[in-house]
Amino acid sequence: MKRTKVVDILQCTDYGTIVNVKGWVRTHRSSKAVDFIALNDGSTIKNVQIVVDPSKFDEELLKQITTGACISATGELVESLGAGQTSEIQCHEIELYGTCGADYPMQKKGQSFEYMRQYAHLRLRTNTFGAVMRIRHNMAIAIHKYFHDHGFFYFHTPLITASDCEGAGNMFQVTTKNLYDLKKDEQGKIIYDDDFFGEQTSLTVSGQLEGELGATALGAIYTFGPTFRAENSNTPRHLAEFWMIEPEVAFLDQEELMDLEEDFIKYCVRWALDNCKDDLEFLNKMIDKTLVERLEGVLKDTFVRLPYTEGIQILQDAIKGGKKFEFPCNWGDDLAAEHERYLVEEHFKKPVIMTDYPREFKSFYMKQNKETADGGSVGYKGAVAPGPTMQGTDVLFPQIGEIIGGSVREESYDKLMAEIDRRQMDMTHLWWYLDTRKYGSCPHAGFGLGFERQILFVTGMQNIRDVIPFPRTPKNAEF
Repeated sequence: MKRTKVVDILQCTDYGTIVNVKGWVRTHRSSKAVDFIALNDGSTIKNVQIVVDPSKFDEELLKQITTGACISATGELVESLGAGQTSEIQCHEIELYGTCGADYPMQKKGQSFEYMRQYAHLRLRTNTFGAVMRIRHNMAIAIHKYFHDHGFFYFHTPLITASDCEGAGNMFQVTTKNLYDLKKDEQGKIIYDDDFFGEQTSLTVSGQLEGELGATALGAIYTFGPTFRAENSNTPRHLAEFWMIEPEVAFLDQEELMDLEEDFIKYCVRWALDNCKDDLEFLNKMIDKTLVERLEGVLKDTFVRLPYTEGIQILQDAIKGGKKFEFPCNWGDDLAAEHERYLVEEHFKKPVIMTDYPREFKSFYMKQNKETADGGSVGYKGAVAPGPTMQGTDVLFPQIGEIIGGSVREESYDKLMAEIDRRQMDMTHLWWYLDTRKYGSCPHAGFGLGFERQILFVTGMQNIRDVIPFPRTPKNAEF
């Protein structure tokens, strides 16, 4: 007969009907009078209880129904007398699809997340990772719905590219060449004319530059896809392969960009609270007991909009008051996660959008604030900085630090070229990007959100390797 998902069984009160469920055994408790099998099929964090009269089933069959085994169970839907569930199944028939031996790695309770990463192909069947993956799905749906409802177009940017958006050079190369017999010129440089694309190509670190092209044609676009960065960073916040959401909007100024960033984040958090209640309650109980409270707090508070210069002053005042940081935080320093988290978690106790960063550690494409006669600049709401600043708008969140990196983009060809020349950048492969400033250039802005960092915040998980099914990190490309 047709299978019914566990999530639907648990909501059904049509008692007396015969139903069929299929899934994996969470627990099997036996006694002489009755057996209880907790079955889960991934459709919900909750299990359905299968009540079995052992006298009506083969003893050897029941012995094989262990934690992790896959079965099909058919029986009568009845009202449950047990606490925490409304319905259960009085079993008439069991079919065993797949046995699961005592060496099943996910059998024991209380396994560490580090241990479970060794079995990424099996950890998805645990309650925690089932909850995380269902929330990940819901966040993807929320992202697409938000942008669709707000008039954005989903825009696909290339995964293979000859350009480096960030300019850091941490890119994975793509080639069909025989690495043991590379053709080189007299200076020892590799010649790519016999490679598939005829030039050096890599996996993309960002779809932003191509996204800007889309915004200048369609008005408002967003990308949502995988990106790759060959940074040798073994931290709880970095992956070599991760997903990015990157909206780009024509005719958007700095204030409007911050409005978009805040509204988008709040929409996604609200979606999680409205659509992932059971999974969030489980994670709140098992992983982070302040999770739901923190998510609800994001919706209540207006994000602080803080110029970088003021943020540095707050941090330096904290140091004078006895606060100790591992890394320096003078004007001109790129803030570390500890600085960002202090501002968010201890000083303001709410999310912060930091604006007007020093030019030296921001990307070439950002719009520069108006310079003063003494070499400083005037930024957001008249904030005066001692040096040149860019119109960046980074969103800082509790427990995460930076969750969004955004900016107004420089639309002037002359100003953009002046910054490129100052940095001595090679724009050979970005000629097409410069064309957008030659032909009908327009003011525009956008941001990038690391999807996995968003999932970290929404789930309360502590390591980014635990919010993606199969993490790619230095020395690890299994599964």
